Amino acid sequence: MKIKIIYPSWPKLNRQTEFHLPPHGPVCFAAAIPDDVEISFYDENIQPVDFDEKADLVAFSVMLTCQIPRAWELADRFRKQGVPVIFGGIGTMLHSEETMQHADAIFLGEAEGRFEEVINDVRNNKLKKVYNYLNDFPDMNLIGPARRSILNRKLYNYRGVQMVDLVHASRGCRFNCFPCCTPFLGGRKFRARAIDAVVRELEQLDNNRLFFVDNSLAQDDEWEKELFKALIPLKKKWISHPIKDDDEILDLAAEAGCWYVYQAVFDTSDHIRRRVKRLKERGIGVEGTIILGMDDHDEDYIKRLVDFLLEIELDLAEFTILTPFPHTPIRADLEKQKRILHNDWLHYTGAEVVFQPAKMSVDALQKMFFYAWDTFYRDCSQNLQMAKLFLKVIEKEKADGTYKGSRLRRGRWTK
Repeated sequence: MKIKIIYPSWPKLNRQTEFHLPPHGPVCFAAAIPDDVEISFYDENIQPVDFDEKADLVAFSVMLTCQIPRAWELADRFRKQGVPVIFGGIGTMLHSEETMQHADAIFLGEAEGRFEEVINDVRNNKLKKVYNYLNDFPDMNLIGPARRSILNRKLYNYRGVQMVDLVHASRGCRFNCFPCCTPFLGGRKFRARAIDAVVRELEQLDNNRLFFVDNSLAQDDEWEKELFKALIPLKKKWISHPIKDDDEILDLAAEAGCWYVYQAVFDTSDHIRRRVKRLKERGIGVEGTIILGMDDHDEDYIKRLVDFLLEIELDLAEFTILTPFPHTPIRADLEKQKRILHNDWLHYTGAEVVFQPAKMSVDALQKMFFYAWDTFYRDCSQNLQMAKLFLKVIEKEKADGTYKGSRLRRGRWTK
């Protein structure tokens, strides 16, 4: 039996440097497929999909809302050829009812320990329309190493530098942030993988640079400390979403190889200023993630916010427009207020205004989005800011003997 896994393309964020990371969802999904099943994989962001290659099942792994329309388009073409299609992933769970119109089956939830049922049904020509495991989470001990052998690693580089590998040490999130759908997808309970299992997976990777895609590592202090202690001997260099603002944890993160973190910047407070300063004091870079279009934002506020970001010397900033994705608290609020403009999912990119802002017009918010990007990177382009972060990680690698010889020459990375 053969399964063709497809990761569809999507519109890239306007103003952001385009690069492609090895996707995480497809390789985790592939690890849940029995070993006797042949797999081919197409990441449409870096390679065209082969419609002529024979397969018994086409599986779409969909992460983003703005990715789902392209997935539907591709799926319709395969179904016209008589090939059965199944959908899974975050995007599928957020858009399950619409997706059923373009699929022979949809898989909702986490696949570990469950996908053999689908394989058996395909072999017996009894594929079900829905496999629903939402809020029925698998035993975390079933989560093994991601099946990265399906990737064409040569295609994932930026100017000759291999991009970070995506990994995860936990699922779920005990927080309930207003723009986030994680509580719907993964539950409000923090579910940690066994640390020794995470370490074994990382030991198998020949890539020294990693990205922990966990929603937040700052969920359990003792677990976070033990994770960082276990990472120290590996000498990996890694990126993550927030870590706890605690002296011991920050020191351990730096010692464990923390390269930089994503830090939400939601105001111009001393709290944010102090948090960024404490990270940078330990040699940890900071990429600010900034949502524009909150109800207290007007044009002057956004201008002050950008000035603040420059003042605190963020290494990078990623600006997005508030986007009411399905199954998020903010969407529920905006729906009640009748402020959502449309459900054209292709435009739910985070770079386009799809709701009515409270203190400015739609056009004004769109204009301020471009203002924020252009002003923050006015004196140093995002490309060069990224290069500076890579130079920092090279210094760290040279210090501990893990440097593999990439370098920047005249603005271009070479081996």
